[in-house]
Amino acid sequence: MKTLYTAHGSATGGREGQAATDTGNVKLVLNTPKELGGGGGEGTNPEQLFAMGYSACFLGALKFVAGKEKVRVPEDARVSADIGIGPRDDGQGFGITAKLTVSVPGLDKAVVEDLVQKAHVVCPYSHATKGNIPVELTVA
Repeated sequence: MKTLYTAHGSATGGREGQAATDTGNVKLVLNTPKELGGGGGEGTNPEQLFAMGYSACFLGALKFVAGKEKVRVPEDARVSADIGIGPRDDGQGFGITAKLTVSVPGLDKAVVEDLVQKAHVVCPYSHATKGNIPVELTVA
């Protein structure tokens, strides 16, 4: 694979710390959710960041495959991701799950379902998670 872009980010303090990009355009406070034994807080967490990243990437992939098929995706199209975390069945650590809900107002549901399946092949997040975590795709 020829790398076209590399993002740089780092974190200190783990789930109770800070994270930032090297460019400084994103600086975040991290807090552990109460459901994971933390205090909650106004910060974010890795699962929320993954949900936003996967959503944006998948919508980009959807627009890419739609463009190849000469289908116009409206500006109000939306991908929402629910990222779950919990102990793995093997007892050796934690795992995540992903549920993507895709809404493309004004397009026939069958067309959107076809585009979603094709986007799931194209999206780098989907490719990276393939066979590693359960990913559920739903068209709203």
